[in-house]
Amino acid sequence: MMRKILIYSILLIALFSGCQKDFLNLAPISDTNTENFYRNEEDMLNAVNAAYASLRTGGQYNAAMYTVGEVASDNTEILDAQAGIDNSQIDAFTTLTNNGILNNMWNHHYEGILRCNAVIDRIPAIEMDETLKNRYVAECFFLRALMYFNMVRTFGDIPLVTREITDVQEGYDYTRDPSAEVYAQIVADLNFAIENLPVTYAAADIGRATSGAARGLLTKVYLTQQNWQEAANQAKAVMDLGVYDLMPSYAAVFAIPNKNNVESLFEVQYIKGGFGLGSPFNNAFAPRLSGQIVTTIGAGGGQNHPTAEMASIYETGDQRRAASMADGYQDGDQFVAIRYVTKYLDPALFAAGDADNNWPILRYADILLMRAEALNELGYAPDGEAFEILNRIRQRAGLAAITSAILPDQSSFREVLAHERRVELAFENHRWFDLVRTGRALETLRAQGKSIQEHQLVFPIPQVQIDINPDQIRQNPGY
Repeated sequence: MMRKILIYSILLIALFSGCQKDFLNLAPISDTNTENFYRNEEDMLNAVNAAYASLRTGGQYNAAMYTVGEVASDNTEILDAQAGIDNSQIDAFTTLTNNGILNNMWNHHYEGILRCNAVIDRIPAIEMDETLKNRYVAECFFLRALMYFNMVRTFGDIPLVTREITDVQEGYDYTRDPSAEVYAQIVADLNFAIENLPVTYAAADIGRATSGAARGLLTKVYLTQQNWQEAANQAKAVMDLGVYDLMPSYAAVFAIPNKNNVESLFEVQYIKGGFGLGSPFNNAFAPRLSGQIVTTIGAGGGQNHPTAEMASIYETGDQRRAASMADGYQDGDQFVAIRYVTKYLDPALFAAGDADNNWPILRYADILLMRAEALNELGYAPDGEAFEILNRIRQRAGLAAITSAILPDQSSFREVLAHERRVELAFENHRWFDLVRTGRALETLRAQGKSIQEHQLVFPIPQVQIDINPDQIRQNPGY
């Protein structure tokens, strides 16, 4: 995000880091902090920036989201147990209820929700420009919706907390609310954000949530709910804004100098340089025993290796493959054949785990593909708009167009579109959620040799949350 947000967030990370790591994170930071903070417009800016900073935690996009979104799917795997038992559990569907990744995911998402709720509840009392006040609230609504969307898709029913908790004991009152209620709140938050966020920002604020980002996320929410008409409508509304387009080449989308480019609706913002705000993926995704050959600085983490099946599915000439993954690395005169993700490499990183790559959450290509999927589900149209969208994505990747002579019905179009989503959005945390929402997870993963059961389409509630509040928080069936 813009440098101003990133620097401010250093202070805010320190301010918000004193909470105990449990469900009672929903309680306030401390009486002293809450009394002396949230006093003026600058404090509110810092508080909003702290909500953005939540995205850069291990329980959100620094680690948990790619473990759930990719490692649990057929896209990537953990090849070395030394890369972490918690990761290996999720990969093999042997996940225990004390899994540290899922516990961090729960804690860090609710910490972020706390930050959003604090802004939303406290900003009405602040004397400041009303338009800016509404924008700050809308930014927090967007962020809260994003966090709840990730949580409800991962755990199912979850506590829905929409206000700042001012009494520690009140945290014990929250039970798991039905997913339908969580989704209703997500939709309401995003609709407010759409109405109160700008379409674009001046240079100093590029990277903040926009109305287009809110519409894009709402598109994905409706697609997940199989509300095809609303998904199609929201995607079209994003397209009609006239501010987004595909980058000329696929590789250019992820080039570090092109952060927050014309294809980007929303990215997690990172900046290298010893601030503690750099991205970890350059090192995390490099092979564990590759030394500094892949990373250039520091060791590889052995996370998120593309599967053999993933490596084989790209069509000949698909430019997305080379931009996304490699089959190995050269160690002197020896080629070490171990696949790794290249999409987030930074050849000039500052230090180990301190790279400049942003993480894409919403891209215009995703919006186009969601529009095509929704249109096809509403009714197959030979060589209609859905075909035009599909071919626009394919042609950018260097592939030939596809016509209804090749895809003669809704089912065949659906299959090819699923393939296009997989290779276009590879390693961006979409695959697991796409498999689950389309009902393909069990069949697809069992075909890959995974022993996945139906109850594992949601993950276990961290046991510590149940231990803290056994009267209200119960485990998902099967765990």
